[in-house]
Amino acid sequence: MLQIRFHGRGGQGVVTAAEMLSVAAFLEGKHAQAFPSFGSERTGAPVVSFCRIDDKEIRLREPIIEPDVLIVQDPTLFKVIDVFQGFKPGGYLLVNSNKSFAELGITEAAAKLPRGHARIVAASEIAHKHIGRPLPNAVLLGAFAALSGTVQLKSVVAAIREAFSGKIAEANVAAATEAYEAIAGAQAAA
Repeated sequence: MLQIRFHGRGGQGVVTAAEMLSVAAFLEGKHAQAFPSFGSERTGAPVVSFCRIDDKEIRLREPIIEPDVLIVQDPTLFKVIDVFQGFKPGGYLLVNSNKSFAELGITEAAAKLPRGHARIVAASEIAHKHIGRPLPNAVLLGAFAALSGTVQLKSVVAAIREAFSGKIAEANVAAATEAYEAIAGAQAAA
């Protein structure tokens, strides 16, 4: 079972990201579940959301305390909470930022992971370019598909189109595709 923990702030689509990822997995015939954990339900407050993906039925219902994957939508959280708590060795780390791991102060944590398992993508910038707003959730799902291979880009695209419609859906698809291509290119070069 792959366990994914999303960290972000209220208003960034953290809950929607986990839901869309679970739909993408379901579309590939996998079992999946997604659920949030709220502290304070207000814009800007730290939010954690979870997604589990497996080839068989998932019976667990508790929050993910030992994630295989961390997707960090807001890198300012590194200074506020222990994002890496319980993070399994050999996992995947995906961070929304235009700064390096050193600038974010997480070089040591990223260096502990296998080569190619830790990536930064400027998801907010890509989202702003395509959507007109810095909402990184769909962008990071495209990047996650390239990073982990857990789901295919076409499934992420279908999940985005199920969550959104019209121009918003297509803008999110374009943003997710750009992130996918960026990470796939970085993986190939590594």
